[in-house]
This record gives sequence, C-alpha cells and structure tokens, in this order.
Amino acid sequence: MITLEAISWTAPGAAFQLQEVSLEIPAHTYAVLMGTTGCGKTTLLELICGLRQLTAGKIWLEGQDVTRWEPWRRGIGYLPQDLALFPETRVGDQIRFPLKVRGQTDGEDLVQELVAELGIGHLLDRFPEALSGGEKQRVALARALAARPHVLLLDEPLSALDETTRRSATELLRTLQERHRLTVLHVTHSSAEAFTLGQLRLRMDQGRVGPA
Repeated sequence: MITLEAISWTAPGAAFQLQEVSLEIPAHTYAVLMGTTGCGKTTLLELICGLRQLTAGKIWLEGQDVTRWEPWRRGIGYLPQDLALFPETRVGDQIRFPLKVRGQTDGEDLVQELVAELGIGHLLDRFPEALSGGEKQRVALARALAARPHVLLLDEPLSALDETTRRSATELLRTLQERHRLTVLHVTHSSAEAFTLGQLRLRMDQGRVGPA
C-alpha cells in the first residue's frame, strides 16, 4: 500500500511546487498516474523513493511511516525513465547491485528466477551498450525486483520502445505485478497505457493529483 498524506515540495529558487498531494493506492494494485510533461510526475516518484525530501506531509508504505527513511530502507523497486544502467557494469552485476547495497547474501535464487522469468540469461556477460531498448528494460526490471520490493515505481517505462516491443512489455508488466503481488505506481502521458494496465487511474495537473 502507498499512502501520501498531504505531501508538499517546492523546487529551490523555482515556481514549481507540489501542493498537499494526498492519495492512497491499495496493496497489490496497479495504479497509473497520467499527466503532461513537466507537471511533476517524476518528482512525485522521487519523493516516494526518498531521492528528494518533502517540504511537508508524510509518506506511508505498507503501513509504516517512511518519510525520513533512507531510500534503500523503503522496500521500493524503482525504474527511472532513463533506466540508469551502469555503463561499465555487466548485466549480471547490474541485477545483483541492490543485494550488494543492502548487504544481502541470500538473494541469488531470486536473481536466477528473475533472469529466467525475463528471458535474459544470455545477456548476463554483456554491457549495456550491447543491449537493445527492450533488453535494457528487462535488465532494469530484474534489478528493480531483485531485493523483493513490495512497491514498484515505474517512470514512463514504455515510452522508448517500438510498438511491437511495447505490446510485449505491457503484458510483461501485468504478469510481473500479479506474480510478485506488487503495488505499482506507473507514470505515463499515455491514456492507452493507463486504460490497458491501470486498475486505478490518476491524473496530475498543476502539482495536484486526482482521479483520471
């Protein structure tokens, strides 16, 4: 479950701000947040992750107040729009990176399950520059899921894919959410994505969030 309790954020030296955003996404729900470019969707995800600090309000995940928690403690898998793969790191080590950060030594079985589930076993020794857009997305998804998160945040995960790859990626996201019982918040500007994937559809406008 994701609960935002009147959260606010103001960009230093800029007019843009999020204003007392409140929302609740029930556990194991696939929620899609729509909105135009620059309306604050990515900022909202970064606040939930802990990559930015709130001006006011509280963030609750799975019933716990995580407002002041460090990002790695929040139990979140995050897929940024640029995927943020490390250019000098092989795919296998990319996927294991969250385990290394958390000092986990018992996650190799899950890593292998994800590799098989996402069909990327043949990519483990490659570097990101040798991957297609769809392959990079699958690697980034495996990395986001490697630490068994309860919550998955997706920032425009399908925007850089061609139409054929986008269709298969849509089915993949739906399957992963159901199989891993994830609470998902998926940011997009596409109403088609929202209606295909979203069990809960939201819209952001001028720093505020409401039903779509």
